[in-house]
Amino acid sequence: MELQQILGYLGALLIGVVLGLIGGGGSILTVPILVYLMFVNPVTATAYSLFVVGISALVGAIRNIQKGLVDFRTAIVFAVPAFIAVYITRKFIVPAIPEELFSIGNFLVTKNIAIMLFFAIVMLIASISMIKNNRKDSCEETIIQYNYPLIVIEGFVVGILTGIVGAGGGFLIIPALVLLAKLPMKKAVATSLLIIAIKSLIGFIGDVENLDIDWIFLLSFTSISVVGIFLGIYLNKFIEGKKLKKGFGWFVLIMAIYIILKELT
Repeated sequence: MELQQILGYLGALLIGVVLGLIGGGGSILTVPILVYLMFVNPVTATAYSLFVVGISALVGAIRNIQKGLVDFRTAIVFAVPAFIAVYITRKFIVPAIPEELFSIGNFLVTKNIAIMLFFAIVMLIASISMIKNNRKDSCEETIIQYNYPLIVIEGFVVGILTGIVGAGGGFLIIPALVLLAKLPMKKAVATSLLIIAIKSLIGFIGDVENLDIDWIFLLSFTSISVVGIFLGIYLNKFIEGKKLKKGFGWFVLIMAIYIILKELT
């Protein structure tokens, strides 16, 4: 096994550890690790990422269900338009994107380059969200109020985004649940994991019909990530996740800049 592959599997462990420590964010690393360390095609990498993210989020969601933190009604209202959008995106929109989009001078913008650049932009937004995170982890019970039209629209937009880049989109879902459904922060984080699991795994179904899946590699990569989640949960007893979140945000920012520079050069 080459050094880059070893680093790739260590990256899978890191994805899980970050998810276990801070409850999100680790999935934003999945596509870059698959593309640059495991040499997976970007389109296939976004598909694999949906599976890794979906299974990882499902593990976290089951733990939160056991703790009684998941608001199922909110999850259903948000998840239905989200998984419809992500399935349509993976099944029809992504395959329909031309392999060659346009050229600027001698620089040809291909489908793969465009996906990675768009992913880098999402990473930039996510990093700023983590760096400037001032939300309080309130445990107070509030009356849940639903703004159905906005929740449905937000769910559909997040579904399209997830379908294109293969990331969970928790940095978009959590604020939506807090602002639109008035969920306390802890319930919003817990409920978002269930939403991410549902829409990611359903989105992946759209890829099974379009791509040749290397199941042995995908299951081994995902298993290591799940082990990382439990390691992160254990480490969370000794390390405060809030302090790590800002530092991880800066790391994601640097990664985003690296991807942009690499793809443009």
